[in-house]
Amino acid sequence: MNLNKKHCVPCEGGTPPFSEDQEDENIDKVKNWSLIRDTEHKIRKQFTFKDFKEAMEFVNKVADIAETEQHHPDIKIVYSKVQIELFTHAVGGLSENDFIMAAKIDKLK
Repeated sequence: MNLNKKHCVPCEGGTPPFSEDQEDENIDKVKNWSLIRDTEHKIRKQFTFKDFKEAMEFVNKVADIAETEQHHPDIKIVYSKVQIELFTHAVGGLSENDFIMAAKIDKLK
């Protein structure tokens, strides 16, 4: 099933994060997201807009999706650039929810 048609499932912890093989398999399903493997495994993407207002409009749309899915990204805004990082805090790494959110965010741009 297409990731952007799925919904995030509530995560209470106690389940393991994706293995590196699962991360590798899923990163190919989202366009231009980078897999970060340092103290925490996460995915990251930077979006560039024409100005601050357009960047903020995008961030507000991301916030709406995050609230609907109950899976919240870390967002950094520097004028017309928006950096999104996703990982599942409850499992201390990546889960399918992160890739679902990435696919939904990509549909906005």
